[in-house]
Amino acid sequence: MEYLLVDGYNIINAWRSIFDKNSSLEDNRKALCDLLSDYQGYTDLKIVVIFDAHLVPEGKGSLINHDKIKVIFTKSNQTADNFIERFVVDAHYGEKITVVTNDYMEQKTVLLKGALRMTASELQHEIFTRRKSASVNTKESNYIIDNLDNEQKRKLLRIKHEDGFVK
Repeated sequence: MEYLLVDGYNIINAWRSIFDKNSSLEDNRKALCDLLSDYQGYTDLKIVVIFDAHLVPEGKGSLINHDKIKVIFTKSNQTADNFIERFVVDAHYGEKITVVTNDYMEQKTVLLKGALRMTASELQHEIFTRRKSASVNTKESNYIIDNLDNEQKRKLLRIKHEDGFVK
């Protein structure tokens, strides 16, 4: 199983070109989750988004399913970084885990614990490349003739008629 762990607030703050700083935090969280859920549809990744809730008094933490991704709010006195590090350490051997964060110290820590790291800009590039690639692929046809330009189609049809295939 391959996991993508996303430090939610770190990504929201890094992607200022996508998320509006004047929007509510809730709206930005939902927008990030929607974007990651869409991305999950192009991949076989298990995506887990972690949001800090360590400053919430008596916060018990929570797990929410958002389409096919998991959204975790940490409990009080637990940061997203703490959660991510524990997840990496507790993961079973053979599972590939990539952690998405711009926090350099967190990147170093998860690398030392056996996970891969990805920056926010790398994830953004990956998401939009996959999305663009998917939209191009949906226009393709299974018929060869549909993928030829007009000149090639004319030549093919001329050959077809000259060889007596069409009566």
